[in-house]
Amino acid sequence: MVAVPDDDEQVTEHRASTFADLGVCPELVDACDALGWKQPTKIQVEAIPYALKGMDLIALAQTGSGKTAAFALPILQALLENPRPFFACVLSPTRELAIQIAEQFEGLGAAIGLVCSVLVGGVDRIQQVISLARRPHIIVATPGRLLDHLTDTKGFSLNKIKYLVLDEADVLLDMEFEKSLDDILKIIPKERRTFLFSATMTDKVKKLQRACLRNPVKLKVSSKYSTVDTLREEFYLVPSDDKDCCLVYILNKVPGSMVMIFTDTCTTTRLLALMLRNLGFEAIFINGKMSQDKRLGALNRFKSKACNIIVCTDVASRGLDIRGVDVVINYDIPSPKSYVHRVGRTARAGRSGYAVSLVNQYEARQFKDIEKHLGKEISKREVDDCELMILKECVCDSRRIALKAKGDGWKRPRSMRDDEDDEMEGHDRAARRSGLSMNRYRRVKHKR
Repeated sequence: MVAVPDDDEQVTEHRASTFADLGVCPELVDACDALGWKQPTKIQVEAIPYALKGMDLIALAQTGSGKTAAFALPILQALLENPRPFFACVLSPTRELAIQIAEQFEGLGAAIGLVCSVLVGGVDRIQQVISLARRPHIIVATPGRLLDHLTDTKGFSLNKIKYLVLDEADVLLDMEFEKSLDDILKIIPKERRTFLFSATMTDKVKKLQRACLRNPVKLKVSSKYSTVDTLREEFYLVPSDDKDCCLVYILNKVPGSMVMIFTDTCTTTRLLALMLRNLGFEAIFINGKMSQDKRLGALNRFKSKACNIIVCTDVASRGLDIRGVDVVINYDIPSPKSYVHRVGRTARAGRSGYAVSLVNQYEARQFKDIEKHLGKEISKREVDDCELMILKECVCDSRRIALKAKGDGWKRPRSMRDDEDDEMEGHDRAARRSGLSMNRYRRVKHKR
């Protein structure tokens, strides 16, 4: 671990075994105990003492390492010393991550009367205006919706905030959010503390300067691109036409596991989820084209283990703390940065995990780039060709029915009105009527 300020001053690494050792006040130590947080993580050990001293931070740490608490605890401790509304603002690139951050703030601040407001798109703005009227202590927002409220909501401003946090800062400093972020930085006061946290970050010096950091402490608890030691990483090299069969082959090897399958497009998430349901798997999907209610509904079904497989785009790869994920499958090969975030959904909080990638003939070079950035070779696994051939008929039939269902516009049943896509239940009935099931595959395999 390295901590180096901009002026290259030598810094001593902090050592601590409890939150109290880091200087966290008794009220918040009790809150950590109530949440089951007994010992601080590496990034918390490094970041909290500097944050409590009022220093700006640029922190780079692995996904699942406890970054949220590393900035939430110092902010809440400062708030206890100087209680006031609109004390801090946390910016997040995704709605789900913003909601999760707010939940952690509320969990830590439950005993001290913390009021938190979430400002994200896809949600009724009137309800958000009502929430702002309560004069919350903490604002957690996506950049676009925060700028909307700063521009249009009468009486709302952040001209007295004391803390600004950019979570997943590498994304917030990218082109997609650049204009919104610039406009926000022009509005809010320059006299504040600023924290930048991310699992991956590049040296965007000008953009960091524009974020108005003052002699920030740079904390690095991981290399630029890295995955945790408890994660087992493997890949299968398969022809593109056999990817679906290989996916089912892997899922049969991990029965009952909590699985996240990542794809590049919204269309593929829906198609794969329907195909897997045809084969008897409990699969749902989530992507950026779904309404916010449906996205949260799908995530909640997965978190509650009502379904054990979720097919998703990178909307679910950033920062979400989904506990108990056993397996991450890269159906499509991402960039090195996205790979780190995707596989970080498993092997969290010291648990072991398994990440497997399906690499076709067109993605081999892209996958080599991932290995190069990670600085290691990922183990190659061989698929059982005979078993793949047995799967072929079932998988092709299930994909055909899934493609048909996508165009039929099934009516959504009442039982699924809150949290699954319209065609799912009707599509399941069609698959059952066709007699399509993994039982066919299992009977053939048993005879073999």
